[in-house]
Amino acid sequence: MDGVDRIERTDGVDNRIGNGVENGGGIDRIDGIDGVGDTRRALGGFLRARRGRVTPEHVGLAGGRRRRVRGLRREELAQLAGISVDYYVRLEQGRATQPSPEVLDALAAALGLDTAERSHLATLAGARRDPAPTARVSPLLQRVLDAMALPRALDSARTGETPMPAFATDHRLDVVAWNSLGAELIGGLADPARRDRNNARYLFLDPASRVVHPEWEDRASEAVGQLRVAAGRYPDDAELAALITELSTHSAEFRRIWATGEIVMCAAGRKRLRHPVAGLLTLDFETLHVPAAPGETGLVVHVFSAEEGSQEAVALARLATAPPTTEPGHDRAQLG
Repeated sequence: MDGVDRIERTDGVDNRIGNGVENGGGIDRIDGIDGVGDTRRALGGFLRARRGRVTPEHVGLAGGRRRRVRGLRREELAQLAGISVDYYVRLEQGRATQPSPEVLDALAAALGLDTAERSHLATLAGARRDPAPTARVSPLLQRVLDAMALPRALDSARTGETPMPAFATDHRLDVVAWNSLGAELIGGLADPARRDRNNARYLFLDPASRVVHPEWEDRASEAVGQLRVAAGRYPDDAELAALITELSTHSAEFRRIWATGEIVMCAAGRKRLRHPVAGLLTLDFETLHVPAAPGETGLVVHVFSAEEGSQEAVALARLATAPPTTEPGHDRAQLG
């Protein structure tokens, strides 16, 4: 046993990717939900999760069969980043605070972090504790959303005037605004008694989400990535911490994805979903940010559209002029 192996197991930090510890039918301890409400622990948890995803061979180191840790050892990451093992251990344990930009850049490079992950690392390493934004849906924003879904003629797909479903979420992934077509595709938003309006809770606690989302794993990773970023930015948000605790308690899938340190920020691309009447739709999406105030994240508007002349464009045009769907279970349909 070498000294690093001993440090890995005796410094009081659990390196396992946890799925919760069952005790008498309930979960007694939640592993893998590191540092929610505590940026120092969050920094250590994020570093630990990310080094667990880097194989030694990927960075030119010898692997071997007798390794007792997943991914890189602390000693190996410290060497790659050009810092001492002791300092890196203190970072993971939350005993070293506010590392320099140079140290963060070196760690990010060694771990192969992308732009979003580097930004998250810097947020966790900073001393700033921003209050959670209190973004409100302005009449102007609602007017814009409504205009996107104005019914048009059924041949609108040929004229480039396809209506667009849209909805807005806050940093906790609560759906706070939508237009009529967005409500039709998302389902049940106009009636708060019909469904919960939190996208993450829907994805991880409602089995219907897997039917609606053919790429459920991608949607789930996006949700976890966004909640992780929000938890880093707003560590004092009690409602956000309660949501993450709830999901980690009741969903092994949530714990699994959280433990990977996933940071997936959806910006633009394509998503597929199943609608009970229109069938399987492949829609383009774009996310637009509406600041609550200067420097705050505010709301994220998710806008969906279809390529001119496509079957999806025709389907959206028909849905925009049709009565709302009342098929059982459609109130659980989701886009985001």
